[in-house]
Amino acid sequence: MRTAVVTPSYEADFERCRLLCDSMDVRLTGQWTHYILVEQRDLANFAALKGPRRVIVDERELLPDWLRPFPDPLSLGKRRIWLGLHAPPMRGWHMQQLRKLGVGRLLQEDAMFFADSDVVLTRAYDPADLWDGEKMRLYRQDNRVTADMHKHIKWIATSNRLLGRQDNVVEPPFPDYVNTLIGWRTDTLNAMLDHIEQANGVNWMRAIGKSRDISEAMLYGCYVDEILGGQGHIHTSDALCHVMWFREGRQRNHRELLEFIAQMEPHQIGIGVQSFIGFSAQQVRQAVLP
Repeated sequence: MRTAVVTPSYEADFERCRLLCDSMDVRLTGQWTHYILVEQRDLANFAALKGPRRVIVDERELLPDWLRPFPDPLSLGKRRIWLGLHAPPMRGWHMQQLRKLGVGRLLQEDAMFFADSDVVLTRAYDPADLWDGEKMRLYRQDNRVTADMHKHIKWIATSNRLLGRQDNVVEPPFPDYVNTLIGWRTDTLNAMLDHIEQANGVNWMRAIGKSRDISEAMLYGCYVDEILGGQGHIHTSDALCHVMWFREGRQRNHRELLEFIAQMEPHQIGIGVQSFIGFSAQQVRQAVLP
């Protein structure tokens, strides 16, 4: 099975993305091609990461003509905002999700393996292991989303609306599908986008662009389980990435990183250190690729 490793990124995360690439080149085996999805203005910078197995994709190949980026006046132009006639203003985190969803229309690979820019591989891995026979392993934590997890609850409500299930009333707890290293079937992603268009009567990007609370991982998981009944997938609660989600109480030193890596489970292949926590890319590099 051929795998498309997919990473949306941008200028501020360039060094973290370079570190991800270096760790992949050392530790990722099998048949894969890495696609880095960036805004048009970042193409020249990210061109330094191109290689025989790595492609830099201009978001203009993924987005409709009516959606364009501009300097965000609320950040004095330091950040970007995407404006269009058919959706409210969108910012970078919206666009990263739209790129992830849209790239499936371009790919020929059987599987998509999403790796965020702040992920680093620490162990050898063949993406073919995402498959169990002809079924894709779908990360799912049962009963993980409780009533007090307000963001997740909104993501689920949005997913139900996009999938035409807005009248479906179910009380939490719900399963959680979110992690920073997850696999999808390319054919299932494209079928999901077709389903969203049929359920909403407009192009999938217009339908999703109207939503402020959206998680692409939750949307895909809900589609697989609620619409397909799990077809083509097999559930696993084994998260491939050991993620440092929160900043509170962190010392942000080398020893803390080493202790965090030592806490990895045997099935985990990488770490994800959220950029807002305060560790530099160089600190993570020294801990993972000394």
